[in-house]
Amino acid sequence: MSRLDSFIRRLTAQRDILNSIIDLVGETPGPVLEFGLGNGRTYDHLRENFPGRRIVAFDWEVRSYSASTPSAEDMVTGNIRESGQAFVGIGAALAHADIGTGHDEIDAVTLTWLPQLMAGVLAHDGIAVSGLPLEHPELMALPLPDGIKEGRYFLYRRT
Repeated sequence: MSRLDSFIRRLTAQRDILNSIIDLVGETPGPVLEFGLGNGRTYDHLRENFPGRRIVAFDWEVRSYSASTPSAEDMVTGNIRESGQAFVGIGAALAHADIGTGHDEIDAVTLTWLPQLMAGVLAHDGIAVSGLPLEHPELMALPLPDGIKEGRYFLYRRT
């Protein structure tokens, strides 16, 4: 499969999972956390699907389109591993992380801290969506929506 086709399938899986969990997230109070703002596409999608809910985005620096950039109080810049620690215990209804690089050695380092961060920021029954697998005892894998290949994107509920 070409890299373009792989990218399209990954983004389609991301969108389909986010769309499938709207009701699940709606049942849980708390903010939404977006780890990896990028150009703001997913942030914009989250904002559209969770109107009125606080959405906090994290990234090294702001590079998003102005219309897809959170307000200053909801934009956290710097190293996500470090800056995310201030949000452990916030009780997020949803945490989404799309910070994989596709380089196994770099992603292996991310996986030494990302599962703990995701579990730490979520409320009980909060939902985690990630482009990387999250192996953590408090994160229970949920079934993926129909049509999404196992291993393409990941969905969990915090126990």
